Amino acid sequence: MKSQINKRLVGIAILAVLATVAGTTIIYYGLFQKRVRADLSVSAKLLRDTHYFESVNIDIYDIDLSTDIEELRVTWIAEDGTVLYDNDASAESLTNHNDRPEIQEAFTDGVGEAIRKSDTMNKNTFYYAVLLDNGTVLRVATDAQNLWAVFVSVAPIITLIILIIISMCVVISHLLTKQLLKPIEVMVSNLENADYESPYKELDPLSEMLRTQHTDILAAAKARQDFTANVSHELKTPLTAISGYAELLEGGMVGEEKQKHFHQEIRKNADRLIALINDIIKLSELDRVNGELAFEKIDLYDLAAECVNDLSVSAKVKEIYIAIEGEKGIVNGNRDLLRELIENLIQNAIRYNNPGGKVLVSVNIMDNYTCLIVKDNGIGIPAADQQRVFERFYRVDKSRSKATGGTGLGLAIVKHIVEIHDARIELDSAPGVGTTITVKF
Repeated sequence: MKSQINKRLVGIAILAVLATVAGTTIIYYGLFQKRVRADLSVSAKLLRDTHYFESVNIDIYDIDLSTDIEELRVTWIAEDGTVLYDNDASAESLTNHNDRPEIQEAFTDGVGEAIRKSDTMNKNTFYYAVLLDNGTVLRVATDAQNLWAVFVSVAPIITLIILIIISMCVVISHLLTKQLLKPIEVMVSNLENADYESPYKELDPLSEMLRTQHTDILAAAKARQDFTANVSHELKTPLTAISGYAELLEGGMVGEEKQKHFHQEIRKNADRLIALINDIIKLSELDRVNGELAFEKIDLYDLAAECVNDLSVSAKVKEIYIAIEGEKGIVNGNRDLLRELIENLIQNAIRYNNPGGKVLVSVNIMDNYTCLIVKDNGIGIPAADQQRVFERFYRVDKSRSKATGGTGLGLAIVKHIVEIHDARIELDSAPGVGTTITVKF
């Protein structure tokens, strides 16, 4: 970043120098042209006052300006355009000048000016013509460098100036960049300090954003670390049980009357392992979702009815009454994920209920929201635990959860699916009264 700032500052300085030189040269050249024309005007008037050109009958050999005025060309033209005198060439060798713009303008307006360019000589010739009292025209001319020649002539100076400025800019930009970036570096080093105030008000939004991102990254890292530790613990428990039971069976240390019990325990722990691994895989898949899911219009009531029908056998086994009510509710979502969400909520309502309990699933339209409500009259959730039940592996009653086959990931999956669908989830529960979970789409 520092090198980029330095390069840009140097580049801006070079552009500024070039623009300044170009602009100055153009302005100077304009003033220079104006000065040349003014000098020619003065020279023409002075020559007119020499009385050399009062009469066309004067002997031109009596006029000799070749040594008096070295860089000034003087031409005397008759009314018909014939050259009467020229201090730089023989008048007889020169063509008629009646077609020259400055001559025509002098005959018409009294004075005439023109500039003719010479691309081969990189010069411009300035002409100034004045009409004399005797009807003839006196023209003076001089050569001067054109604009490109002026640029070329100052090129070495420009190059030297640019090199000096680049050297100065390298040093100044280094110091300026260091000064500009120091507050940012200090701000970054104080991300964990909530009381730190950035020296520039313009940095406050950036400081807040970086602090928030830093906090989120740390929280995500801790959550990932906790998740890894919890997964290891959750997998270790059933694996240890399976290994222990299998070792006892293999060693013949269990009587025939207990072998069936051990087989059942192995099967139960294996089922728990499978459920746990499936939930972990599901969470990993949800973590990788980046908008590539196929969404469609789904009738939430029909989907909930299918889930209730599929889980009615499980509810009957545990002596739980389950029913569905409500109305048609169309939402935009992924069918598989919504099914997973509904099944998880219903399974929890069945799992943490009492024999003879009830589970009511309803779909309603309330305040422009399509609401899925799963209500039970089971054991309920203490107020202190309600904020954490959506965390991964968090269980209110660990012994009961494991006994009923819970993995501690069901509500974490529900929360993830709710976030993917840009929905909202609300929980209302009380111990001994039951739990109501509402998802608003």
